[in-house]
Amino acid sequence: MTTNLAALTLVPEHFMNKLAVCANSLSLRDISQLRGAFNIWLRDAFYQNDINDLLIARASFVDALLSKLWSQHHLDEDQVSLVAVGGYGRGELHPHSDVDILILTQEQVSSALEEKISSFITQLWDVKLDVGHSVRSISECIKQSEKDVTVATTLMERRQIAGSKSLVQQLTATLNKNDFWTSEKFFIAKCKEQGGRHQQYRGAAYTLEPNLKANPGGLRDIQTIAWVAKRHFNADSLEELVEHNYLYPNEFFELLEAQDYLWRMRFALHFVAGRSENRLLFDYQADVAKMMGFGDEGKAPVERMMKRFFRILSRVTELNIMLLQHFKDAIIKKTNTNDITNLNTDFELVGTLINVRNDRVFMGSFKIIEMFLIIAQEPRIKGIHSHTIRLMRYARRRLISGLLDYEDCRKTFMSIIRHPRGLGLPLTLMHRHSIIGAYLPIWRDIAGQMQFDLFHAYSVDEHTIRVIKNLHQFSQPEHNHKFPLCSQIVQKIRKPEVLYLGGFFHDIGKGRGGDHAKLGAVDALDFCLSHKMSKHDSNMVAWLVEHHLLMSVTAQRRDINDENVIRTFGEIVRDEAHLNYLYCLTVADMRGTNESLWNNWKANLLEELYFNTLSAFRNGLEKPVETRSKIRENQQQALALLLDDRINEQQVKALWSEFRVDYFLRYSPAQIARQCKNIIKHDREKPLVLISPIPYRGGTEVFIFTKEKNNTFASTVSYFMTKKLSTHDAKIITTKTGYTVNTFVVLDSRNKPLRESSYTKTMSHELVERLAQQDVTVLPEPKVARVLKQFNVAPRVNFINIHAKNRTMIEIVALDRPGLLSNIAEVFQEDKINIHSAKITTFGEKADDVFTISNANDDALSEEEKTALVLHLTEEIE
Repeated sequence: MTTNLAALTLVPEHFMNKLAVCANSLSLRDISQLRGAFNIWLRDAFYQNDINDLLIARASFVDALLSKLWSQHHLDEDQVSLVAVGGYGRGELHPHSDVDILILTQEQVSSALEEKISSFITQLWDVKLDVGHSVRSISECIKQSEKDVTVATTLMERRQIAGSKSLVQQLTATLNKNDFWTSEKFFIAKCKEQGGRHQQYRGAAYTLEPNLKANPGGLRDIQTIAWVAKRHFNADSLEELVEHNYLYPNEFFELLEAQDYLWRMRFALHFVAGRSENRLLFDYQADVAKMMGFGDEGKAPVERMMKRFFRILSRVTELNIMLLQHFKDAIIKKTNTNDITNLNTDFELVGTLINVRNDRVFMGSFKIIEMFLIIAQEPRIKGIHSHTIRLMRYARRRLISGLLDYEDCRKTFMSIIRHPRGLGLPLTLMHRHSIIGAYLPIWRDIAGQMQFDLFHAYSVDEHTIRVIKNLHQFSQPEHNHKFPLCSQIVQKIRKPEVLYLGGFFHDIGKGRGGDHAKLGAVDALDFCLSHKMSKHDSNMVAWLVEHHLLMSVTAQRRDINDENVIRTFGEIVRDEAHLNYLYCLTVADMRGTNESLWNNWKANLLEELYFNTLSAFRNGLEKPVETRSKIRENQQQALALLLDDRINEQQVKALWSEFRVDYFLRYSPAQIARQCKNIIKHDREKPLVLISPIPYRGGTEVFIFTKEKNNTFASTVSYFMTKKLSTHDAKIITTKTGYTVNTFVVLDSRNKPLRESSYTKTMSHELVERLAQQDVTVLPEPKVARVLKQFNVAPRVNFINIHAKNRTMIEIVALDRPGLLSNIAEVFQEDKINIHSAKITTFGEKADDVFTISNANDDALSEEEKTALVLHLTEEIE
């Protein structure tokens, strides 16, 4: 197992010579200077040399350094051996990877030798070498290995650096015995280990800050193939698997290409991070992309790098699944003829896996799609046999055009979409094995397409699959409890395939430039018509794709209790059928974009918008609600509630005389009654703060009634910020008597409403104290989070046309940094701008806040006032 790596590398001779010929002991300064110079050379060499040579070069350099220090400590005079293990044992040493070593000793170690070993290890730490070490005898190595497959795996990759050869030979002989981690036992253990690792990532490799080693499809998955092969065949390389016919030459080169790309990324990441780091954090992605040669002009280089990265992960995952299953058949050998059931003339069931009955099945390309229909039809099928995966891969690569060019494929594909189980396992397998892209060529454009932001948690293709899965889940009665309204709608609609195809195409136009929704609508219409769908259904799919963002934008950025907003939304949606489809697609889309950002607040907004629009359709959009009758209705219902609570009617009417009419339009009768009851009972010399114990639209409602002062709004939202609460909605109304009525909806750091009554009582007390101060101040801003520092969101201020003559609606887009909302409020205060409502929305690192405002005269802003406000806001935000 000993390898003279120095002879295989490109390391300049002066590095090795200085280590080899130096007669005197190397000082810490000598080593530090030598390592610094070597790292500079290594980084420069990255741009000209093969990555494998560079990894061996660093391992060689470390070998020479350790050998020299080993000799300086006179350890070569004892029966003890220095052994490289793990990645270092393989000769793969990245710039800051741990140097894992085993010091192999006799069973009995003298105190003098112990002292030498201790001194040696201490010097390794002194020279700041990241060493992971163990000192063990052969029996101790075997004992630890038998208990832990990770230790056994590490020892399998051993390489002697210095010391006694006989000790290493004895260890090798013991490790090679058949009863030490048999092939079957080792295979099962490594598969379990890989499954646990994948589970940590919820089976998804397509995350915002992936781990190059641990992610599904990452370096560990390639290593798992090599480890299993090494144990079963005693193979030292993947190349030997070709000799054993377990790996075909083209598969071997594909694995090498994938490994090379992942190695180069990891090598660059180590230099950018300046330490051993496997997580491709946002902090490093731009610099790694630049080092990898993708350029440095904005987000595009990162997105190009990540697109290739995600495609590499997909290819490795497929090979990993295929080869481990192939090993399973060879190592465990549990399949017998009783486990085989013929499904038709072309396919059979082997255990729970579908397999071809002859190797020429996929010569007819439509058979590939037919196989997935059979998977939908046969619930016993749980996966695809490794032999069939291999044949399918070859057939996929032979395709000249998309499978949808064949009429039989188009019919079969639509049968899969319409089948009750078609969007379950069949869709998962079609995505995993790149059959969707083989069927629909434009899908390949979004495969691995990542957006460099915090909002889109997955690549476009992975997101789309999740959206379709969400839609399909609505059709399954066992999931009714999760999203009752969506389930109720989907289980009643006559053609759910219209909805599924809307999900399939909603983001297909991304990455091409232009409006992705309009581009996707054209693609969707062409697809539907070519698949013999009716013109009506085809137009519905295209409409869904073009307007798939409409409902989320309206719910999150507009006042959905405003009759004008509902009328405008309803005019675009047109009828109840379009509303049903759009609502379900919107819920599935928002959930599939970033699970951590989905919450009950958003769910309730969408549901309320749905029912408000449904009511408008049934009453007639052409019949606008008369404002005065709406005010009278709210007042009558609120008064009835107050009288039931034994509140004096004269007191109520006296209070209501202070309010302007918009108060009775913007709150429900129940809210009006609750607020007025508490105001009447309250001493007005102090602010009134009410925190509702009952969630409102999935958040917590905070009501404030206090004398109007400067910075009341800004101070309140900055206080919420210090409590790690996010503000999502605000209504601000001033009375005729100099009081302000503010209502906020907040969520905690987990995107949940506040629960603990003791916590809300403390908040109420603190807010009262703050608002009672003569001069209400804004709290200092906390530091910007690490992840936000990597983004540059240029402030953008737009004005939105609304029906109200005395109001202006303004949209402000900026980096969602701490204190942004209070900064905006301070600008409004300085410019004598009144805030009437606020809709606060975050899309990852980007805040998109919409305010309804008026000027000091309670009128809409003039063009001059708008221009001045834009300049002031932009200056303050920047």
